[in-house]
Amino acid sequence: MATTHRSLSTGLVLGVFEKEGDESSLHLTEAATRFDQSLSGKLSELLKISGPALKKGKSRVFYGIHKDFPCVAAVGLGKSNASVCGAENCDTSKENIREAVSAGCRLLQDLEVKHVEVDACGDAQSAAEGAILGLFQYDQLKAKKKNKVITQLYESTDIPRWEKGVLYAEGQNLARLLMEAPANHLTPTIFANTIEEKVASHGETVTVKKRSLAWIEEQKMGAFLSVSRGSEEPPVFLELHYRGAPDSSQAPLVLVGKGITFDSGGISLKPSPSMDAMRADMGGAATVCASVVTAAALKLPINIIGLAPLCENMPSGKATKPGDVVTAKNGKTIQVDNTDAEGRLILADALCYGHTFNPRAIVDVATLTGAVDVALGSAACGVFTNSDWLWEQLHKAGIVTGDRVWRMPLFQHYTRQVTDSQLADLNNIGKYSRSGGACTAAAFLREFVTAPHWAHLDIAGVMSNKDEVPYLRKGMSGRPTRTLVEFAAGLAHKD
Repeated sequence: MATTHRSLSTGLVLGVFEKEGDESSLHLTEAATRFDQSLSGKLSELLKISGPALKKGKSRVFYGIHKDFPCVAAVGLGKSNASVCGAENCDTSKENIREAVSAGCRLLQDLEVKHVEVDACGDAQSAAEGAILGLFQYDQLKAKKKNKVITQLYESTDIPRWEKGVLYAEGQNLARLLMEAPANHLTPTIFANTIEEKVASHGETVTVKKRSLAWIEEQKMGAFLSVSRGSEEPPVFLELHYRGAPDSSQAPLVLVGKGITFDSGGISLKPSPSMDAMRADMGGAATVCASVVTAAALKLPINIIGLAPLCENMPSGKATKPGDVVTAKNGKTIQVDNTDAEGRLILADALCYGHTFNPRAIVDVATLTGAVDVALGSAACGVFTNSDWLWEQLHKAGIVTGDRVWRMPLFQHYTRQVTDSQLADLNNIGKYSRSGGACTAAAFLREFVTAPHWAHLDIAGVMSNKDEVPYLRKGMSGRPTRTLVEFAAGLAHKD
């Protein structure tokens, strides 16, 4: 947390609600009202004469109106009665706060303010998330870096909620950091070492196991090996064991993340335009690992096992060829007709392994199909599940975080497409139609699931952000890390 030192480079972000009905006076937050009163109404006066009423997500800065804050940013929070919106599948009040605080913090960042105090705006956690997420910029490899800003809560006693929001946002930023990193700076080995460093301070509750090629071969993970063999980089099967439950024998939540650190498509080579974005094809592994790191930082009373099969998918003389047949860990044979449908192959073996822990629930997360992007765009990630109970928990979490999740169908029609193979038990792509690609991928994964509570999150559509989520800058989004953390927190506090 930041100190309370204030200097010439200190700024303040205050919230302003939209006027409702025939209101003649401004509708300020409690903190903004007290600030305004301390200045004998000067803030209200300036807001009235400096332009039209502040709309949601817009901001305006005032200089020299307070001796402790040379820069004061007023931000628009939208309507004060905003709440959970069924149509939008999120809590719009929380989203409005994140958007507004983000806008104010960025405005002050551009003015090279070093220290920003933030109005809780009625929800300190959402305010913290807006500030920390909004200020994130991947500039590790640039000589000219963005002005670094330290944030803290302004005149509020709700420090615990603020600190919780900071941890949630830092978790998502960790996923963004991993997803943005160029593939030559984040090989499977470097990914595993980076996560090991991140959990080093939680050594009492987190155990890291970096499984080698030899171990993967011993486990007979033929599907995973079929993807990794085309690359010069050795694969790593990363395991994170977080022991937070008071009862060490409590069944764990198992999270599985797709970890393709670069996806060329293999022999079924992708088109070159936008292939650079495939550095983030390990987004599932990034969000899963970041979620475990965050759960440990929050000391959630739950046991979690995070699994991340990590490798590159590259073409070479050793690479798997279209038409090859490989054998997964559970003994099922798979005809690989498209080597660019590789994520489901590495997840198949990881799901089989995840079942050995007798999980309370198992959730896999993957940038799996372009089809889900066509279906949902960046509005939500698609959820396929065999459990109504598990869907309820994920849905609740998505509403709170604003990440939005949307349930997709698991019809037998899709299962028939992946189980009709000329040479093997399964085919890694749908045989009859290009339609329903996200659904056939989920149907394939279900062939490796026996647990009664399993969910597959296809996050390909939410992998990156242009301007869809206002409080995230353009680039890799790190979604749905906060939803996974909120979901785990919800399970932790259930009987």
